[in-house]
Amino acid sequence: MEDKLKKLCDMLVDYSLEVKENDRVLITYYNDKCMHFIKDLIKKIYEKKASCFVKMVDEDINALIMENVNDNSLKIIRNQKQFEIDNYDCFINIRYSTNDYVNKNIKSDVRTKILKETKDIDEIRVNEKRWVLLNYPSLLDAYKAKMNMYEYFNYALDAMIIDYKSMNEKLKPLKELMEKTDKVYIKGPGTDLTFSIKNMPIIPCIGQMNIPDGEIYTAPIKDSVNGVITYNTKSPYHGNIYNNVKLEFKDGKIINASCDDDNESLNKIFDTDEGSRYIGEFSLGLNPLIMHPMADILYDEKIIGSLHFTPGSAYENADNKNRSSIHWDMVLIQRKDYGGGEIYFDDVLIRKDGLFVPTELLPLNYNLE
Repeated sequence: MEDKLKKLCDMLVDYSLEVKENDRVLITYYNDKCMHFIKDLIKKIYEKKASCFVKMVDEDINALIMENVNDNSLKIIRNQKQFEIDNYDCFINIRYSTNDYVNKNIKSDVRTKILKETKDIDEIRVNEKRWVLLNYPSLLDAYKAKMNMYEYFNYALDAMIIDYKSMNEKLKPLKELMEKTDKVYIKGPGTDLTFSIKNMPIIPCIGQMNIPDGEIYTAPIKDSVNGVITYNTKSPYHGNIYNNVKLEFKDGKIINASCDDDNESLNKIFDTDEGSRYIGEFSLGLNPLIMHPMADILYDEKIIGSLHFTPGSAYENADNKNRSSIHWDMVLIQRKDYGGGEIYFDDVLIRKDGLFVPTELLPLNYNLE
C-alpha cells in the first residue's frame, strides 16, 4: 500500500493540480489517520518549490458550530473563506468518514443562510482555482463497502489511481457523440425520461478534481426534462439518507418527489430555492473498479454502468443557467444486476444494461461483458 499511496501523492501534485513553483497550496484534512500521507504531500509540494499550509477540521466540533450559527459567526465564516481564496492557488481536501449523520442537526434554514452568504466565494473556488477532493479510506467506508479494512484500503487506492490518461483516450468518441446529440431518452424500471443536451458542452472527468474519478457530464437544456426517474441507490444529503427517490418532471421542473423515507424532508430540499427543482447535471459513471454503491456520492457517482441526474446548480463549464444553492448527485445504476436499463441518443441505442453498444464505445465497457 505504500507504493500506491506514493503514486496517489505524485498524481495529486503532478497531474491533478499541476503544482508549480511559487504556488500556495492549502491542505485540509479531517482525521489524523491520514497524517503520514499528508507528510508525503508536503514533501512533494516543497520539491516543486511551492509552499503549503495545513488545516485540520474536527467534524463534530464543526457541526456544533454550524448548529449554532448566528449573524456574527456567519460573517466570520465568509471572511475565513475569503481569506483562503485570496491567499491560496490550490486546494487539497482530504475527507475521512466517521459518521454519515454528523451534520443531521444543522437546520435547513441555517444551511441556506451559509450557502447564500458564501456562494460567490465558493463559485470562485470551484471554477477559478485548482482543487482536488478525496476520501482517505476509513473503517466506516470499509463497513459501507462490505469489506474488511485491508481489502477496502487496497480497493479505494486502486480506484483512485486508475490510469486516467488511458481513460481520457477511451472517452473521446463518447464526448464527440454527445456533442452531436440533441435528444436523450432513458428507460428502465421506474424510469421513463427525455431531455435535450443540444449544443451543451461535454466535460470528461479524468482525475483532476474528484478522486476517484471517471465520468463524463453535461447539463440538460433547463426546460427540456419530461418524465420520471427512480434512483436505485441510497441518496445521502446533509445528514439524512433517502431510499428509492422518485422524481417526476414537467418542462424541466420537479413536480412530484417521493421516497421510502421522509417525503416532507425530501421536498424541503427541493424547495430550497427556485433552481432546486431543476436539473443542473447529467452524467455517466465510468470507473471500472467501482461496481457497487456505498452511500458515498464521491464513489457512487463513478460506478460503471451508472448515471447521475442532479437537481440543483449547473457547473460553469456546462452551464444551462440553472442556479441553486444545492447540487445533489443522485445515482441510478443500469447494469443488469441492478435491474437494467437503456439510454438512447437521438433514438439510437447507446447503452443497454450498463454496457455501451456502438463499436467505437466498446472500450469503455472494460471487458465487463
